[in-house]
Amino acid sequence: MTAAAAGRSLAVGVDLGGTQVRTALMRADGELLARAAERSDLAGGPRAVVEQIRRLVDAVTQGVAPEHLSGVGVSSPGPLDNVTGVVLSISTMPGWIDIPLVAWLNEALQRPVVLENDGVSAAIGEWRFGAGRGLSDFVYVTVSTGIGGGVIAGGQVLRGRRSMAAHIGHMTTQPQGETCTCGNQGCWEAQASGTTLGQRARRLAPTRPDSLLARIGPGLNGAHVSDAARAGDALALELMAQEAEELGIGIVNLLHIFSPQAVVIGGGVSTGFDLLKAGIAAQVARRALPPFRDVPVVPAALGPNAGLVGAASLVLPS
Repeated sequence: MTAAAAGRSLAVGVDLGGTQVRTALMRADGELLARAAERSDLAGGPRAVVEQIRRLVDAVTQGVAPEHLSGVGVSSPGPLDNVTGVVLSISTMPGWIDIPLVAWLNEALQRPVVLENDGVSAAIGEWRFGAGRGLSDFVYVTVSTGIGGGVIAGGQVLRGRRSMAAHIGHMTTQPQGETCTCGNQGCWEAQASGTTLGQRARRLAPTRPDSLLARIGPGLNGAHVSDAARAGDALALELMAQEAEELGIGIVNLLHIFSPQAVVIGGGVSTGFDLLKAGIAAQVARRALPPFRDVPVVPAALGPNAGLVGAASLVLPS
């Protein structure tokens, strides 16, 4: 790291997930200067993951004078209470119930720590440095293992009671649809997540032996569907069309509820946004009230770094 970089305001972003713990050192202009990651130690429990975070934060801040570091922002799955710094429940991470994560990290890191929902963190990242830059009202949607997001309304992060607003993946879009991991039937997440896209592909591929998808086997996932669709595979194109329809239905609901200037789509499924765009637009044209139909739906600009950038932004001056 150069002396010039060290002289600027710096912050650490932590992206906590069920697969990986990622950290990055970020400059105030959004540039990521150093990164480190490890596979999440779920078997070791929350305390083991806190130790991972400590180790990774130390790695990316090596050589940084304490007076140049604003603090550590943590992006975490929820629900969580960012006022008290407590993770209330993470269904994909065993043992993560009522975990006082900020208190534990304050003790481990001896630095200021701020906690935020992962969807909201990504929304903040896109708002400050990505596709939402300059907008006062937009909705960020992350479509990956599940569906989450964050809302910027009137130039402010919409938080709601206990900062639990924008669990948009759990609005019901198909009452007779798939059963969600939360137990409800027809959640948007159950209908349109990357996980669901992969499940549909695995279910249908054996019935279409001529498809490229039939050759992949039990590891078939949403990314394979996107790749096969680009190659012109008929089944993959059908699956992407259904994915676009399901996403479009949910996006219309978001347009009507929040009246944003734009809807920004991130997460793993967004890498196939060019294949989904027309189908989403068709649902908006069909279902949205006329004044909402001109709202652009665009891909995220920061890709997988949106949560890291947003988390670091939490501890930097606005």
